[in-house]
Amino acid sequence: MEELIMSQQVPVLILKEDTERTRGRDAQRNNIMAAIVIAEAVKSALGPKGMDKMLVDSFGDVTVSNDGATILKEMDVAHPAAKMVIEVAKTVDAEVGDGTTTAAILTGDLLKQAEKLLDQKIHPTTIISGYRKAANKALEVIDSVAETVDPAAADYRKILIDVARTSMSSKFASTYREPLAKMVVDAVLAIRKDLPEGEELDVENIPRQKQVGMSVDHTELVKGLVLDKEIIHAGMPKRLENAKILLLESALEIEKTELTAKVSITDPSGMQSFLQEEERMLKSMVDKIVQSGANVVIAQKGIDDVVQHFLAKKGIMAVRRIKKSDVERVHETTGAAIVSKIQNLTSSDLGKAKLVEERTVGDDKMLFIEGTPKSSVVTLLVRGGTDHIVDEVDRALNDALHVVVDVVKHPQITYGGGALAAEISMKLREYATTLEGREQYGANAFADAIESLPTTLAENAGMDPIDVIVNLRKSHTEGHVYHGINLNLMRVDDMKKAKVIEPAIVNKQIIMSAAEAAQMILKIDDVISSKGAPSAGGGAPGGEHEGGDDE
Repeated sequence: MEELIMSQQVPVLILKEDTERTRGRDAQRNNIMAAIVIAEAVKSALGPKGMDKMLVDSFGDVTVSNDGATILKEMDVAHPAAKMVIEVAKTVDAEVGDGTTTAAILTGDLLKQAEKLLDQKIHPTTIISGYRKAANKALEVIDSVAETVDPAAADYRKILIDVARTSMSSKFASTYREPLAKMVVDAVLAIRKDLPEGEELDVENIPRQKQVGMSVDHTELVKGLVLDKEIIHAGMPKRLENAKILLLESALEIEKTELTAKVSITDPSGMQSFLQEEERMLKSMVDKIVQSGANVVIAQKGIDDVVQHFLAKKGIMAVRRIKKSDVERVHETTGAAIVSKIQNLTSSDLGKAKLVEERTVGDDKMLFIEGTPKSSVVTLLVRGGTDHIVDEVDRALNDALHVVVDVVKHPQITYGGGALAAEISMKLREYATTLEGREQYGANAFADAIESLPTTLAENAGMDPIDVIVNLRKSHTEGHVYHGINLNLMRVDDMKKAKVIEPAIVNKQIIMSAAEAAQMILKIDDVISSKGAPSAGGGAPGGEHEGGDDE
């Protein structure tokens, strides 16, 4: 009997040594705190009056931005719950291209409200159930207040411009948002015009070339393709009209054997004949190009110096080592076949363009291809005084392109400035009274979290958030659905008149992604961190990766 008692007192090791385990309320508190810290990091970047963040990576590269997705991607985060908030921003960015800051802030506020309920001894699954029902109701509210846009309407282009302007109003490029918004809309409508039946509109079809120099207002929409390459030989023409374009996938060089081989030459005349044969082979490539009628050669790989010389003598323009994505674009826009073997080249493989010209942009030279058979081809040439400015303008254009494409694909719009958030919040509080039991608390907490968005907008603009929320609630109770915060006039006003327009699909994606992430984090009550993994029980996120699994 004594031996049996002793054996029961021996500790049984299940987890490996150095494994950390956090359970119950502590695990929930740590996860919620980590997520809130991430949300707070981007909170001051929300809205037209939001501030920028400067991020310096381990290599010393500096990124200056107030784009939520960019900030969160650049942050070196160790805590797994914090990573979930970053994933929310990435998902929203990938799906709709805008609203990333809002999504991160909403996730953090949903968890902040949930923590208050947990302190009141309300079970996490009850909160999750209330959140789920509230999220579904919020999506219904968006559908009920959203306006449908008719592509055939006379003001369709104006609405799209307003959507693009709203997207850029919170970015560095907001000073230049009028001309940039028009460029973005013209670019999207141009590629939509020639879109084949059944094919989806894609932002990737509108290439952007970044070039430091001049200022942001020198950004232009080029009706054609712009390749960031210069003509390879000084003797080649810099401008060709009625161009016939050869698009080469292979190199215009002597192919090296796959096997390691040596050629022994004992006689000087043998050396001469060897060099002559090599030149003959290269000249035969040029003869084949001349025979096809091509006067512009665009090669994905290298072009030998001898070939360059012969091409220049024949008055043929050439560029080399262009990106794979540019090869695809030249193929689609000019109709040029992608030729992999020069021996198989025929005149039918050539593409056409009215003009191919090398132009100086800033300190660099670029190749412009204009007047192609596919008339809808456009390129945005992004300009700015420094690398950081060009990058930030490019990010603003990327967001604007995405939201315009969102409205073209899903023609429903809502009004910004916190108008939609205030309406959802009011409707959710009404809806909460219809729920039974403690789920009411969850729905009300969701409404409070949504209402934190206009509160943040007001705080970032230096307004009194309490006064703003009181006025917003009053307006929406009186039935003014489109009333939000006009940050130019610094008061609650009609957002429809102010033309602060957002795609409905963006707001839907924000609510779905934030609600799902909050529910997932709330459901965790046990965190086991193996040796080498970042500690998930240590509170605030940060620190370097030490190897091992992250989650």
